[in-house]
Formats: sequence, C-alpha cells, structure tokens
Amino acid sequence: MHRILVDQQKITQTQMDEVPSAELQPGEARLTLESFALTANNVTYAASGFAIGYWKFFPTGVAGQGLVPVWGVAKVTESRADELPEGTRLYGFYPMSESIVITPQVSSRGNVTDIVEHRRELPAVYNSYVPVGDTTPEQDHIRAILQPLLATSYLISDWLADNDRFGAEQIIVGSASSKTGLGLCKYLAEDTDRSYKIVGLTSERNRSFVEGLGACDTVLTYDQIADIPALSSVYVDMSGNAQVKAALHAHLGADLKHSAAVGISHWDAFNPAVELEGVKPEFFFAPAQIAKRRDEWGPGEIDRRIGEAFMRLAEEAATWMEVKVHDGLDKAPAIYATLAEGTSNPAEGHVIRL
Repeated sequence: MHRILVDQQKITQTQMDEVPSAELQPGEARLTLESFALTANNVTYAASGFAIGYWKFFPTGVAGQGLVPVWGVAKVTESRADELPEGTRLYGFYPMSESIVITPQVSSRGNVTDIVEHRRELPAVYNSYVPVGDTTPEQDHIRAILQPLLATSYLISDWLADNDRFGAEQIIVGSASSKTGLGLCKYLAEDTDRSYKIVGLTSERNRSFVEGLGACDTVLTYDQIADIPALSSVYVDMSGNAQVKAALHAHLGADLKHSAAVGISHWDAFNPAVELEGVKPEFFFAPAQIAKRRDEWGPGEIDRRIGEAFMRLAEEAATWMEVKVHDGLDKAPAIYATLAEGTSNPAEGHVIRL
C-alpha cells in the first residue's frame, strides 16, 4: 500500500512511502480510496496537526512523519465486519493513502463510525462515514472539494448569528479568496436584511476573483488595512498571518469586538507569540458548534441545515470553480505543495483520482 508521508515539522516536505497491507481482523474492513480533494484545508490540518490533534487520526508508525487527512470517497474492498458489506461506497475523512482499515459501527440510519480505539476520543464528526451509493465522479469531486469547507463556512455564519455577531457593524473575512472564506461571505450575504457590512481581505493577486463573486460589500488587499472603516468589527481569520492580524488589531483597537481564528493557510506567517492589541483571538472549532446545535436542536437538524447550505452554493460552483482531476496518488505531492506555498489558483478545485 502506498501513502504520502508529510514531515510534521516541515510540512511542505513529502515522500511516497510503501507499507504492507495489514491482514484484517474480525470486525474490521478495508476501504480503498477512489478519489479525494486537496484544498488549503489540508494545509491547516498539517499546520495544526499537533495543536488540534489531526496527526492522531492516522498513525504512521514513523517518527516525525504524519498522514495529512483528506476528504473523499472510498469503497469497501474487503470486509470482516458483518454490518459493512464489500462494495459499499463511503464519503468521509481519510489519510492521504491508497487504503485504510477501519473498525466500523453501523447506525440504524446506515451511517458508519470508525470505533478503532485511538479515534474514540477524537471529534466524532471526523470519524463518521456516509454511504453515497452510485454517485457520479463529478458529484463526488464537488462534494470532496467543497462540503468540508462550506460546512465550516456555514457553521461560522451560524455561530456569528448565535452570538448576535458580537454587536459588530462589519464582519471582516481574512483570506476571502479561500473556499471557506468565500463560503462565509456568501452565507453572510444571504441575509438581505442585514445591518452589517462584509469586508473581504485578500492578496492583490486574488482581489479581482473575490470581487467577481459579488458576496462582499468591500474587497481590500492586505496592505489596505488602514482603509477599513473604524466601526465595531469582528475579524474571522482564515489565514493565520500574524503580521496581517497584528496590523488589523492595531488599526481597529477597541472597535474590534471579537477576533476568530479559523485556518492557517498562511502557515509560514503564523506566529502565536506576536503580541496583539485589543481582544485576544479565540479559535473557532467547527465540531464544537455542531455539538452545541445538536444539543439544542436535536439529532439530525444541524446536519440537515449544513446539507441544504452546501447544496445552495454547490449548485453555483460551476460558475466560479474549475475542477482539476489528477490521476494517481503520485500527483498529490505537487498539488499539496502549491497549496502549502500559497501559489494555487482560488478558481480551481483539485481532486486526486486513484
């Protein structure tokens, strides 16, 4: 079995590795990946692998080397679990690898949870796999690229509404060209009665792309932070760029009511030791908002709303995103490198087909 190992300290360094396929034990099933997406989300997984625990999902047995999680579709090609027959296709959270062995538990609704011991204490949303039946490759690709990102976008918008947007008159979205960032802008813009403004921050290279999406009231580049109006604000940071965050905190001062850290797409500019003026940034963890809403709304409701929100934006994805399909696991390192180096095109979505 081939897999892509990533240096846990130097996350741009990858290597193809081959290990023997493990013999299945009773109650286990082998899932062979058909395709998976690569996005800036995967860079955040690697950059926060120790802090949040993403390296724990798929242990490699190799010191200093990790498997970056990806979202995609796999088929059950071998099973010693009575509840999970061979041929079942599942969408979910996988390693950057050709296959994975899971210990499945199947619910009455048909959803599959990997209950292997080392994953039991990790967030449940990442351990759940959804049967997808006979979906088309195009459907699989869009889902793998956008659903995890847009789910986070929707949950941020829900969390902001849940907190009355901290009384902000403007919401500033850092790295607005990222798919999570643009998704948030679009979900916020759905509120046609809103009294707040949406400000997108991005690079000069991606400014026209963000402006063309039409979801922001204003789009500014990172060197235009001084042009942001001095209004009560919330900053939602997808990039983790310490210099940008420090400049924005200094510019807004007491007007910045909340600073939310979501992603680390600018992982090489991330520096939590940088002193910031005003409010202390707080990490937004999507599974926590899911758990809160499940307690408040009952099982299934938040999942239904996330699904509906995803479909609304997925239907228009063809107007702004070109899906690029790359054949073979060996193509993954080069695509991952462009994402980690920040040179990828935001108008493209990348899929590795095995």
